[in-house]
Amino acid sequence: MRFETINPVSNELVKRFPFHTWRQVQTILKKSETGFDINRTSTLAIRSKRMKALADLLENKKLYCAQMITLEMGKPIKEAIAEIEKCVKTCQYFADNAKFFLADETLTTEYSSSIISYMPLGTILAIMPWNFPFWQVLRFAAPAVMAGNSVLLKPAPNVPQCALLLEELFQQAAFPEGVFQNLFIEHNKVRWVIEDAHVAAVTLTGSDAAGAAVAALAGKNIKKTVLELGGSDPFIVLEDANVKEAARTAVKARMINGGQSCIAAKRFIVMETVFSDFVREYVDGLLQLKMGDPTDSSVDIGPMARQDLADKLEKQVKDSMRMGAEALIGGGKPHATAGAYFNPTLLVKVRPGMPVFDQEVFGPIASVITAKTINEAIELANKTKYGLGASIWTVDAEKAQRLARQIQAGSVFINQMVVSDPRLPFGGVKNSGYGRELAAWGIREFTNVKTIVVK
Repeated sequence: MRFETINPVSNELVKRFPFHTWRQVQTILKKSETGFDINRTSTLAIRSKRMKALADLLENKKLYCAQMITLEMGKPIKEAIAEIEKCVKTCQYFADNAKFFLADETLTTEYSSSIISYMPLGTILAIMPWNFPFWQVLRFAAPAVMAGNSVLLKPAPNVPQCALLLEELFQQAAFPEGVFQNLFIEHNKVRWVIEDAHVAAVTLTGSDAAGAAVAALAGKNIKKTVLELGGSDPFIVLEDANVKEAARTAVKARMINGGQSCIAAKRFIVMETVFSDFVREYVDGLLQLKMGDPTDSSVDIGPMARQDLADKLEKQVKDSMRMGAEALIGGGKPHATAGAYFNPTLLVKVRPGMPVFDQEVFGPIASVITAKTINEAIELANKTKYGLGASIWTVDAEKAQRLARQIQAGSVFINQMVVSDPRLPFGGVKNSGYGRELAAWGIREFTNVKTIVVK
């Protein structure tokens, strides 16, 4: 795919960018090594000052950054602003807390001194998606740079201007040249970058297929990887849940970013006794959403990020309906509407074996599955190759915590939708990847945990 901005509202080409030549890539790699050498030898206080400057720049240019997100991938402007605000808080968080997360640890042993020290690895290649073009990048880059590393970003081809804006902001924040750079390269050139001696490790947020390919390449070259891949998060509503609150939260949990989120709730597993009430409340919530021009601050759902994504979503829905799923609302693209739009949809009579159950569904499609018992609900929740997040709704907190330990996921939220938070480790299991981002666990992923012993 070319690096180009195509407005998903109209499917019109806005701007196109050339690929970097291999000679340019080699120059970028060398600059990254130089930037790493300067960054790793700078004090944490200096890095913190620069990271706070980056946070201030994001805050001051919040609307401009948000407008770029909306232009390139169609996110409603109010959600795009919220994305930048979250980036600001995350940069501030790591600027304030890196000194604690990276501090030497002293262990009590028979030696006179046993120290654990967290040292940066080097240049980290980041292969990032389009759905949160600022947040996905800074979720990794803020802690990685604070740890002393440098970053090479290979952005998604449809959000090149967001990537260029991020690089510009790092420069304006006075980070050394080469600490944060973009790579506009074809997919088949990624292999060469991973194999290059300048690159120490790789992180990828994307599909499980892409993750498997990158992990294989990195493993062949003995380079560490962190993978944050797809999800098909269960949202479990038990008999004693506050059904109205659960349903209203479920609408937000599914429709955030037009459903284009790895941690969006996707499979709603509802006990039979509360199914009718849940569905009624959910439909009522969907009907209150406004779909339209994402530059309008009153709009809740914009277009899909690309036309091919809307086409794929339509196939998943239609194939599932042919297998017996029923659309209570939505079910297809709006008639006579330009752009990559897809109607918010609620499917019932969903069961394992259908695409909307078995596959990751990246769009405004909610699939409801009924369960007769709690054991069946947990079994359905785990009946997926993914394991990113999950949500449980019940008034019995003790029961919920017990059930949370039975769910195969990286995080479980009780009576709340799943969210990422810089204070909490984020990541998954099974085909949702491995490694963690955010919090102390995230900043240490791309460090050399060095043991220093004195006899």
